[in-house]
Amino acid sequence: MDIKQEEIATLHELKIDKNRLIREVKAVTNERPVSIIIPMLYEEIKRKELKGIVKCLNKCDYVNKVFISLAAKTEKEFREVKRFFSSLRIPKLIIWCDGPKIKELLFELKEEGFDLIKYGGKGRDVWLALGIASLESYGIAMHDADIRNYTELIPTKLLYPIVEPDLDFKFNKGYYARIGSNENKMYGRVFRLFLQPLLRALTDQIGKESNFLSFLRSFRYPLSGEFALTSDLAVSISIPAGWGIELGMLAETYRHIPLNKICQTDLGFYDHKHQKIGNEREGLTKMIQDILKTLLRDLVVEDHIIISEEFLTSLEVLYLRNAQEFIRKYFADAHFNNLKYDRHSEELIVEKFSKQILNAGRDYLKRPTGRIVPDWLRILSAKRKIREKLLEIVVEENE
Repeated sequence: MDIKQEEIATLHELKIDKNRLIREVKAVTNERPVSIIIPMLYEEIKRKELKGIVKCLNKCDYVNKVFISLAAKTEKEFREVKRFFSSLRIPKLIIWCDGPKIKELLFELKEEGFDLIKYGGKGRDVWLALGIASLESYGIAMHDADIRNYTELIPTKLLYPIVEPDLDFKFNKGYYARIGSNENKMYGRVFRLFLQPLLRALTDQIGKESNFLSFLRSFRYPLSGEFALTSDLAVSISIPAGWGIELGMLAETYRHIPLNKICQTDLGFYDHKHQKIGNEREGLTKMIQDILKTLLRDLVVEDHIIISEEFLTSLEVLYLRNAQEFIRKYFADAHFNNLKYDRHSEELIVEKFSKQILNAGRDYLKRPTGRIVPDWLRILSAKRKIREKLLEIVVEENE
């Protein structure tokens, strides 16, 4: 716990009155309606975490609607998910992102020059939900479907800075301490062991901390999947199609709104399912490749950095040095808090991550523009009523 402020406003949990927060959000949502987006895989209905989320969401009676952005292969899976959410008393819509009717709509967009069929995954699913939610919401919160210690305070904390007129932020990023509740150990490995030392290494490599790097480093947990934003911002931002979605959205927010309209909020302790380290095709290793490519692209756009093989080679060396220093610090932190900490294992992870800097960097050099889902305003310039048509499909499928 601290009271330090960053380049962006940081809202700490110091003496929060949970009931007051919920009461004040409820008081303004008639004029500023809010919704929640939950991207999820079909398999997540089999996990106990989602049942706990539904139970707590039922206490959030200030929410106008919940949008479940679903990745499911078959109609049978879609129907099962609809049955699962029948216990959610708040109005909800299940968006079957892989369903034939939505695919047909996406093929219509392809004829207009927008090939969104090739953009599968979380990025496109979130984009679809933002399009619908922005039609009837002032504020939109998003969080994952696998949070183990979920409470009704999570969406409330995310939305409060957005809808409270005295604050009037346009983007709020959640941050938290990633501690495994059962294992008594630190998680957040991609942030701790990759992104955090990488941002420090980039500053060393460039020779100064640019405004954009300073912006990214001011976030306590930039890879958090929990955030809230206003609907006008939601339709203005492009979204990376892969695992770079969280970092890409921060870059888009940086471009579109002033820093004094951006904040981050303390969500306390946070635990969810943990991925394996994996390889170039899956797991955390695949994730860091997408994150690096997104970051390199944004650095070129914002700071006009020239990326070359020589740049990447030096970056790998600087990353290793910085990552090893962060491991020393996290070891001390874990030891002080009586947390389990396998220093050797973390060193091995860093070595594996370091090899992806050249691999992913070379891939970036071959395809520097990457896979970006265009912003909704760009789509609307070609098909004005496309969001309404999408909403009609989703409503019909939920009847």
